[in-house]
Amino acid sequence: MLERKAYQELLDWKNKRKNENLKKCLIVKGARQVGKTYLIKKFGEKEYESFISIDFYEHPELKAIFDGELTSEAIYKRISANIPNVQLIPGNTLIFLDEIQRCGNARTAVKFLAEDFRFDVVSSGSLLGLSYGMDADDEVEEVESIPVGYEMQLTMHSLDFEEFLWANGFSKDTIQDLKHYLGSEEQIHESIHIKYEELFREFMVVGGMPEVVADYAVHKDFNRVYEIQSAILNEYKDDISKHAKGKEKQHVRLCYDAVPKQLAKELKKFQYSTVEKGQTRRKYGGSVQWLIDSSMVNPCYNISEPYIPLMANAKDEQFKLYINDTGLLTCIYGFETKRSILNNTIKGNARGGLYENIIAECLVKRGYSLYYYKPDDNHELEFLIEKAGSVVPIEVKAGNNASISLNNFINDFNPSVAYKFTANRNGIVGVKETLPHYMVMFL
Repeated sequence: MLERKAYQELLDWKNKRKNENLKKCLIVKGARQVGKTYLIKKFGEKEYESFISIDFYEHPELKAIFDGELTSEAIYKRISANIPNVQLIPGNTLIFLDEIQRCGNARTAVKFLAEDFRFDVVSSGSLLGLSYGMDADDEVEEVESIPVGYEMQLTMHSLDFEEFLWANGFSKDTIQDLKHYLGSEEQIHESIHIKYEELFREFMVVGGMPEVVADYAVHKDFNRVYEIQSAILNEYKDDISKHAKGKEKQHVRLCYDAVPKQLAKELKKFQYSTVEKGQTRRKYGGSVQWLIDSSMVNPCYNISEPYIPLMANAKDEQFKLYINDTGLLTCIYGFETKRSILNNTIKGNARGGLYENIIAECLVKRGYSLYYYKPDDNHELEFLIEKAGSVVPIEVKAGNNASISLNNFINDFNPSVAYKFTANRNGIVGVKETLPHYMVMFL
């Protein structure tokens, strides 16, 4: 079993239910293939004496459990009546409502189940299906009453770099030894640096999709990686065909296909004209939002001024898009691109776009929202994040180019800390801290 950080978040929720009388069920969200269902099942089987899984996709007949009265007492009676040999053990049972978007009454009932502390309830489902109105799937049901205030949300992503290292045999202590260089003037030893830069390039190629990482950890075969990733991308395309509405099916696909092309050109913002010549937000804006809502891409918005809250200063019409998993992005580019990344021979604008994508992915997996700052045509900071009550600028370099934009930002806004991620080792000059790419996992 791959070790996931989200497991601890599941445990924290369980303990809050038990020790703090938390009146919230848990809903786990995330893109397809990031391991939501697998993790919840492992959690339920390990942490509870009884685990009950109700999958509304595989067993639509079980929606009958939520027909009629929606009190917890009535629902638990119908569970015992509809599922053979089920065990409802007070204080030691987890009920998992999978593909919950297919049963509107189940989502409504969460409020009543949350208030009953005999059993814990966790749910999961399609992101688009949970954003009712965005999903064209006929099986998605409208919710009569969304259980506002009775759901704790957990967003899962594919594995981050640290989880990737765990899967490949690196101990937590070994990884944490690296963390003490963050904020330190002590320089990382050259041999350690070379090793982790190599591992980070492997992560760029393999990505974090659990099925891919698990296979790579055993076989160390990049051809197998490519095949599994190709299958996942085909499933993503099938999802677009199934869940996008009407003409959006084609529009969403065109927008998704445009993202790798724009990253390879290092365009300064998403350009609708590269999706279709002469077109604008009016035609494709909804398709881009569809991709964002499905978590297939990570958005990064330009801001008018670099002050908290960044979201209030975001320019909604000026944004970049990054593929949610860089391994999938390299698969889209093809096997030769993977080879060039591994050998550290990739050149041109695509190299910069790839490093932007992986840093964006790592920041999102650390829980940050993404913004960038472009005050004029000649200067741009790749990312701004909010950290410890301050705006933190981040510059990303595939190699070790000059930091003109970052230096200007430091002079103009005097941040408490500024980061530059490069291929080189670490160093500190004033508030600017230069870090190797792999150190982003500690930010």
